[in-house]
Amino acid sequence: MKILLPVDGSELSLEAVRFAIRMLLAGLHGEVVLANVQEPASLYELIVAHDPEVLEQVTAQAGLHTLKSAQELLDAAEISYECEVAQGDPAHTLIDISERFACDLIVMGARGQSAFRLAMMGSVSNEVLHASAVPVVIVKPDAMTSPEEDF
Repeated sequence: MKILLPVDGSELSLEAVRFAIRMLLAGLHGEVVLANVQEPASLYELIVAHDPEVLEQVTAQAGLHTLKSAQELLDAAEISYECEVAQGDPAHTLIDISERFACDLIVMGARGQSAFRLAMMGSVSNEVLHASAVPVVIVKPDAMTSPEEDF
């Protein structure tokens, strides 16, 4: 089983990583793909940066930096992983990554917004949940473990 773990740097996304680690340490056989999606450069950034390659490099470095905490958790648990940093609309890009890596499961955090707020604003986890062809496990804030736990 291949598990996609989207990481945005938030504590909740790291809790989703911890949740996946607990599943894998409990006996689930699988591989992990860590993913971070950076938003496209703004028009201002495109105008100010005279070299598009510089923007791409900065974006890639920011994405890799965001994945660092998740990598440390997986390294401590001795779980191997692949990393993917992409640019675009987060939900659609995560679906693309899931398909490209042939993932069987997506585990991601959700902020636990009310149904009304979701209807008005939408959320990445909600969009992924509805657009994904594979199962999606949503880790909500109330499912978070105590800070004393390693995984």
